[in-house]
Amino acid sequence: MEIIHILGLILLSAFIVIFLAKFISKLVFKDNPLTTKFIARTAVFAAISIVLYTIPFLKFSLPIFPAFLEIHLDEIPAFIAGFAYGPLSGVLVIIVKTIVKLPLTSTAGVGELADLLYSLAFVFPAALIYKFHRNIKGALIGLLVATLIQLVTASFFTTFVMLDFYGKMFHLSRETIMKMCIAVNPAYKAMVHSAEVANDPYFLGFMLLISVPFNAIKDAIVVAITFLLYKRLRLLFKKIDAQKN
Repeated sequence: MEIIHILGLILLSAFIVIFLAKFISKLVFKDNPLTTKFIARTAVFAAISIVLYTIPFLKFSLPIFPAFLEIHLDEIPAFIAGFAYGPLSGVLVIIVKTIVKLPLTSTAGVGELADLLYSLAFVFPAALIYKFHRNIKGALIGLLVATLIQLVTASFFTTFVMLDFYGKMFHLSRETIMKMCIAVNPAYKAMVHSAEVANDPYFLGFMLLISVPFNAIKDAIVVAITFLLYKRLRLLFKKIDAQKN
C-alpha cells in the first residue's frame, strides 16, 4: 500500500509541475518558453521531495527538542534541482511539494505555508548565487548564505507566529508548551527559572534555546548532505551547462 501511495504522489507531482511550468512559461517566458527537459527533470526532483516530505518514517524528531519540531530532508532535492537547472526549478519543487501536502494538512495549511516560506528562504538564495558562480566555491558560499537567511527567517517566524498559532489550534496554553520544552531541554528549564528572563521567558527562551538550535541542526544536516551530493553530481552539472551552450 505504501508503494501505491508513493507512486500516486509521483504522478501527482509530475502533473502539477507540468501545469505550473506551462503556466509560468506562457506568463513570464513568452519568447523563451521552458523546455520539456526542464519540466520533466524538475518533476522528478519534485516527486523525490514530496516522498521525503510526506512519508512519516522519513521525518524524525531530536531528543532535546519538543516533538512538534521535526527534521525532514525534502529541501535536498530542491537544492539539487536549483543547482542543476536554476533557481526556478528549485522554487517549483518547493511549491509543488507544498501543494501536494496541503490536502493532508493537520494545521489548516498554516504549517505547510510556514514550511514553504522556510524552504524558499533556504533554497532560492543558494540557487541564485550558484547560478552566477557554478563551482564548488559558489555552491559552498550559496549554501552558507542560504543557511543564515533561513535560520533568521525560520527562527523568528516559528517563535513569534507559529508558536501561538499551534497553541490556539491544539488548545495548548503557553505554560503547557513551556512544560513540553522543559521536559526535553534542561537549558530551557534553567532559563525559565532565571531571574533575568522571569518576566517573559516564553519567547526569549524558546527562540534562543529551542528554535535557533533546532533550525541550525536541521540546516547543517541538509547542507552537509546537499554538498556531498553536489560533489558527486558535478559532472552531471557540467554536462547540463554544455548542453545549454
